[in-house]
Amino acid sequence: MARVLLVVNPEASSVTEERVAAVAEALGAADTARTERPGHATELVRDADADAVVVFGGDGAFNEALNGLPAELPLGLVPGGGSSVLPRALGLPNDPAAAARQVGEALRAGRTKAVSLGRVNGRRFGFAAALGFPAEVVRRVDDLGREQGGRRPPDRVFLGRAVRILAESRGRIPPQLEVVGHGRAAFALVANGDPYTYLWRLPVRAAPQARWDDGLDLAAPRSVGPLAVPRLVLAALTGRTPKARGVLYLHDVDRLEIRADRPLPLQVDGEDLGDVDRAEFAAEPGAAKILV
Repeated sequence: MARVLLVVNPEASSVTEERVAAVAEALGAADTARTERPGHATELVRDADADAVVVFGGDGAFNEALNGLPAELPLGLVPGGGSSVLPRALGLPNDPAAAARQVGEALRAGRTKAVSLGRVNGRRFGFAAALGFPAEVVRRVDDLGREQGGRRPPDRVFLGRAVRILAESRGRIPPQLEVVGHGRAAFALVANGDPYTYLWRLPVRAAPQARWDDGLDLAAPRSVGPLAVPRLVLAALTGRTPKARGVLYLHDVDRLEIRADRPLPLQVDGEDLGDVDRAEFAAEPGAAKILV
């Protein structure tokens, strides 16, 4: 029987002791480790003495796990956060118990999916990164702190902060970065797969051509004005971004460099990495073996 380490983020939205026990039983996990601080999941996965690691948490825990993942170690993802974009996008149920059963079946069958990862300035990401406006939204939400029980605020708060930022600038975001070799843009979305994220149950298809076994896709509005906002939102929700007017779209790129006029917020998988004036992206083909 495979030796399985279950890594749990006890602060994730849907994680309870009862669910941890049920997930461990479904996996046949011999050992359970709980994260205690930022970056702990990276350490636990990197140092795991196991045949496979399964993470029960949210997108932040999944991102940390990917940043400690050895090349040949299978990784399972059980959604326990508010969004849990990566497991949902890879076809796992959003219900933790159902996802654990599917991951357990994949373990027993030796079934994995080779998934490419993105990397920016040395930090891996599983599904998405952003420079500028979308990363500022993440930061504003993080500044609100956690809700009772340690939970991150729900999607409506993200939407509200996005509206507030646009209102502060009267709906305008001028060109403020350079996608090297491709021209100016207002902000940049970089995707490793499709969908880019979820808004409640609705997939946001900002980079609909992105594939989990390809390189990276970029969607970057050249500039944003009040009349463009509804059009850009509709394009992202309907998967029409590649053909949207005023959007720079690149598909399946191995490397990408973006230079900002001033330091701008950078986020990966919903995690704020601080302000940068330069972002160097690279694709890592087949870097993760995901149990699906």
